[in-house]
Amino acid sequence: MDSDGLSRRRLLAAVGVGVAGSAGCQSLVTSTNQSSDNGAASGEASVYSDVYEDVADGVVSIQVYDGSPLPASGSGFLVDDRHIVTNEHVVDAGDTVYVRYAGTDWREVRVAGTDVYSDLAVIDADAVPETTDPLVWANTRPAIGTRVVAIGNPFGLSGSVSEGIVSGVDRTLLGENGFSIAAGIQTDAAVNPGNSGGPLVDLDGNVVGVINSGGGDNVGFAISAQLALRVIPALVEDGSYAHPYMGVGLSNVSPILAEGNDLEQASGVYINSVVSGGPSDGVLEGSTGTAVVDGVEVETGGDVVRRLDDTPTPTRQDLAAYLALETSPGDTMSVTVQRDGRRQTVDTTLGTRPAPR
Repeated sequence: MDSDGLSRRRLLAAVGVGVAGSAGCQSLVTSTNQSSDNGAASGEASVYSDVYEDVADGVVSIQVYDGSPLPASGSGFLVDDRHIVTNEHVVDAGDTVYVRYAGTDWREVRVAGTDVYSDLAVIDADAVPETTDPLVWANTRPAIGTRVVAIGNPFGLSGSVSEGIVSGVDRTLLGENGFSIAAGIQTDAAVNPGNSGGPLVDLDGNVVGVINSGGGDNVGFAISAQLALRVIPALVEDGSYAHPYMGVGLSNVSPILAEGNDLEQASGVYINSVVSGGPSDGVLEGSTGTAVVDGVEVETGGDVVRRLDDTPTPTRQDLAAYLALETSPGDTMSVTVQRDGRRQTVDTTLGTRPAPR
């Protein structure tokens, strides 16, 4: 959907964040910053200890082999009596996948389904220890400031815990082929190579997100539970997930783009281009020219999206989140745009994102 062609790895490099993929799982390490409101002095159990005890048995280490002696590794967690959730980029590292629960040996497993556009994957693990309980999804989006715990295997150190808060919501991560991973969660909990695919949980032990990337500057990201709950059932059932597709290239309305297009407000989502033969071809309009503002060339003539159905879209993040969480391929959606100085509403029927190249 988005015109920006940066891959997830280039995006994370731009903000100083690494991508998971470290090998080996060894010792238990806990890394919690205990403060006065934890109700625990040094050496005593804390609220984070309780969360760890509730959740850790359902978190697994993952190793993936591609023919070389050193595997790629990541994390995952059990979501029902036989399925483990992790990142697509974790299992995509090779053809042979092993998982290990706390207190067990390595077990070869089968990948049941993957979705590159959400960076989610499901593993079919039919031999689950009887004492292992699946984790529970949070049923609402966490508020900014919610305390959270990341559990996984950073740098191959199994059972590691780090704590922090939800630093932001509705983050748009750029995935494969320039498409967005919408409704992402940002956290300052320490997230490093090997945490990918592990759970980000609140203090009740509910999963608010699937850790996707991190590694520096107190910035980590997770795929939201709300998006995961749409994608994962399809991966279990069919092995794939169909994402809604508008067939347009988008950018946020910046101050200079607003000036170049004679817009009163620097808000909304500008349509740079419309894919020929796509769902919005003949319905929405992309750029038709350019203008120079303060020495910078900006595109002009494209529609500015103000609402999708009854939902305002002041930013591209809002538009992407609505598409990802509220629509499906085949839905007909009303789009309110500003075109040639006036507002109008048009209908477009969503397609399905093309297969990743």
